[in-house]
Amino acid sequence: MLDTLMLSRIQFAANISFHILFPTITIALAWILVFFKWRFVRTQSQLWLDLYYFWVKVFALTFALGVVSGITMSFQFGTNWPGFMEKVGNVAGPLLGYEVMTAFFMEATFLGVMLFGRNRVPEWLHTLATVLVAIGTSLSAFWILVLNSWMHTPTGYELINGVVHVTSWKDVILNPSMPYRLVHMLLASLLTACFVIAGISAYQSLRNPQLKAAQVGLQVAIILAAIAIPAQIFVGDLHGLNTLEHQPEKIAAMEGVWETEKGAPLLLFAWPDEATRSNHFEIGIPKLASLILTHELDGEIVGLNAFAPDHPPVKPLFFGFRIMVGMGILMLMVSWYGAWRYIRRRSLPKPYLYGVVAMTFSGWIATLAGWYVTEIGRQPWLVNGVLRTSDAVTTVASSSVAFSLTLYLVVYAVLLIAYIHTLFYLARQFSDAEAIAVNPPKKASI
Repeated sequence: MLDTLMLSRIQFAANISFHILFPTITIALAWILVFFKWRFVRTQSQLWLDLYYFWVKVFALTFALGVVSGITMSFQFGTNWPGFMEKVGNVAGPLLGYEVMTAFFMEATFLGVMLFGRNRVPEWLHTLATVLVAIGTSLSAFWILVLNSWMHTPTGYELINGVVHVTSWKDVILNPSMPYRLVHMLLASLLTACFVIAGISAYQSLRNPQLKAAQVGLQVAIILAAIAIPAQIFVGDLHGLNTLEHQPEKIAAMEGVWETEKGAPLLLFAWPDEATRSNHFEIGIPKLASLILTHELDGEIVGLNAFAPDHPPVKPLFFGFRIMVGMGILMLMVSWYGAWRYIRRRSLPKPYLYGVVAMTFSGWIATLAGWYVTEIGRQPWLVNGVLRTSDAVTTVASSSVAFSLTLYLVVYAVLLIAYIHTLFYLARQFSDAEAIAVNPPKKASI
């Protein structure tokens, strides 16, 4: 049977996994809406306004689910992890407060203008509201990632009677991993939003090949993704170097390196075994892990045995990292093929469109895999080197946590199915309405 600690970890993982799906879309989608609105203002083409209003509905739906799940997630600091706020509340409390004051209020206020205010306010004010909502989503991501990064690489604090007190807010905010983690997450959001737009637009195009708005939305999304993925690879490399410096045990688990070695191979596949502290069925490329991680063929990677027993569980990091990279490579191939077709002014074949529809939520898979690598890779620490996970957990009975976890999972499953169903329902409504507008039904003759 699972104890309270493991059940609380699973519950928090379930809550944050569900929550992160929605900000991952809205952060970048808000800026894409700014682009759609800007294009309408410049061209006065109804096509761009149609795109704007379709995707602003999707944004509002996604934003609402993100807010609801975010509130639920924050409750757990009190119900499941009271030791977290008791020890580091002087850091976490203000940062979460800054997120609400500078970001959430701005988003919530001007989202109403975006949705309902275009005929009630001047055009420039409606456009400004769209920009402010986009700024709000990015500010929200900034503050949350400041706190998350600080938990990985804490700086700017001192311990007084076992409680963390801030000595420098500058050092707290600009902690060593924050810039890399922030940019990496913003690019992940862009790719997630691009594939959602591409998948829905491809679905609309398959239903109604004459729907110009869907064709343009697909083109914008594919080209943006084709540009963003190389940038994400570059930032991911920088993030890896930063992680190697500050959390080498996480890198060792990701790469399945047990003994400290120079010229470590890049393992394409293996089965890590923590009991024997070795890998089975290794398939690797010699020296490539050292080259990627240290930029030297004979670069040294410190093995997991150097950190025993305080190192993260190996299998989740090892396989999670490869799922993230594998999905990223697939997204790269799909977006670059589509961009190549656009550059050569060729239409996209139907099998490709079906493939894009299948990859509508591929960004979710990559983001969740990367998020698990990041968060599980911090174990056994909740705040690295400051607060152990086991020291922050609640004393509530495991049966109570199991009951609430079950309720969460059932509700989240229903909401996720309803969300995906609603997205495609809106897509069908839009494509069918346009088809009727272009080809109105003939009146029956008497």
